[in-house]
Amino acid sequence: MKLSEFGSKLSGHAGIVSLMDDLGASMSSGRSFRMLGGGNPARIPEVEARFRKSMRDILDDGDRFEKTIGTYDGPQGNARFIEALADLFQSEFGWNTGPENIYITNGSQSGFFALFNMFAGKRSDGRQGKILLPITPEYIGYSDTGVQDPIFDSHQPTIDTLDDLYFKYRVNFDNISVDESIGAICVSRPTNPTGNVLTDEEVETLSVLASKNHIPLIVDDAYGAPFPNIIFSSATPIWNDNTILCLSLSKLGLPGVRTGIVVARRDIIRALSNVAAVMNLAPGSFGPDLALDLVKSREIISLSNEVIRPYYQGRVQQAIQWIRDAMAGYPLYVHKPEGAIFLWLWFPGLPIASQDLYERLKARGVLVIAGRHFFPGMDAVWRHRHECIRVTYSQNPEDVEAGLGIIAEEVIRAYDERQQTA
Repeated sequence: MKLSEFGSKLSGHAGIVSLMDDLGASMSSGRSFRMLGGGNPARIPEVEARFRKSMRDILDDGDRFEKTIGTYDGPQGNARFIEALADLFQSEFGWNTGPENIYITNGSQSGFFALFNMFAGKRSDGRQGKILLPITPEYIGYSDTGVQDPIFDSHQPTIDTLDDLYFKYRVNFDNISVDESIGAICVSRPTNPTGNVLTDEEVETLSVLASKNHIPLIVDDAYGAPFPNIIFSSATPIWNDNTILCLSLSKLGLPGVRTGIVVARRDIIRALSNVAAVMNLAPGSFGPDLALDLVKSREIISLSNEVIRPYYQGRVQQAIQWIRDAMAGYPLYVHKPEGAIFLWLWFPGLPIASQDLYERLKARGVLVIAGRHFFPGMDAVWRHRHECIRVTYSQNPEDVEAGLGIIAEEVIRAYDERQQTA
C-alpha cells in the first residue's frame, strides 16, 4: 500500500493496538487467559440489573427504541441527554453549565484524538504545538494520538515512598514550565495506570498555570467524579471555563456503548461538534438513551457512590494482599491505590525489562501491560519505566488471585536467575 504519513502512523504498531490485539486474540484463540491487562470494568450484578431495567424501559416506552436506533442525533450529541447532564452538573456542583457546554463522543479515545490534535501539532505559523503532561506515567491511549508528532512535553514525577511498602507519584512543579509551544495541559484523575489521584492543591496549581498562559487544562475523569467515582481519597471535582473535563460511561459498566462526555466552554464544544460532523456525522444514540433516566433521577450518582466505589475499594485491598503474600521477601512497591481499577506494581532492580516479563507472563496465560507503554512523549533514559507493570483487579477474583501468583513466580524467577549468575 502507498500510505501517507498519517496512514503509516495510525496503521503501525502502538501500545494501545497491542493491548486491544491481545484482548481480541485471547477471546478468539480458545486458549484460557487470565485477563489482567485490559481496562474492562467488573461485572457488578446490581449495576447490570439497573442497566437491564433501563433497556426494558426503552423497549416498553412507545416507539422510543425505534427513535433511538433509527434517528441521527446532531453532531453535538443527544439533546435530551446533554440537557440532563447540564442540569445535574448545575444542581450537584454549582457549575455554570448549559447544553452549549457539553459534547458527546463515540468513546473517550475519539474525544482525546480530536482534542489533542486541535491544541497540538503544526500551527499556521509553522511552529509545533504540544500538550504538556505534567506527570507520567499516564494513560497508554494518549501515546499515538498525535497526527503530527511530537505532541507531548512529558515530565517525570517525584516519588514518595510511604509506609507499608506503598509509594506515590507527585507533580514536580520545579521542573515544569510553559512556553509558547504548549497548547494545553492534560492530566488524568484518577490516573490510569497508577491509581494516583492528584490532590486538590496540585489540580489548583495546574489550573492557575493554565489560566495564566491562556491555555486549557484538560482533566481526564474517566474513573472519577461525579461518575463512576472510583476514588478512594479526598478529591473535589473541578470545572470552570478554562477546564475541559472528560467523562465516560465505560467504567460505570457500559464500555460496549462507547459513550464519552466533554464539558468545556462554548467555543471548544462548537469546534468539537464540527470535528464530529466531519469524522462520523454524529455520535451514537444508544449509550446516551440508556443512561438518560439515570442522569435525570440522579441515580447515576447514588449507584456510583453506594455500589461501584465500595465494590472496587474492597477488591483492591484483597488484590494487594495476594501480591504481597506471593512476593514476600522480594522487592515490591505498590502505588498507593487512590482510585481507578488497577494496581501499579514496581519491582525495584528488576533484572529483566518489564516487556520481557510481559512476554514470560503471556506464555503462561497471564496478560498484563508493561510499564514502558505509559510514558507518552518521554525519551529520557529512566530505568524505573522498565521495572513496573499495570495489572487490573477488576476481573474474576479467582483469575486475579491466580494471575498475581504467576506474576510473583516469574518476578521471583528473574531475581533468582540473577542471583545464580552473580
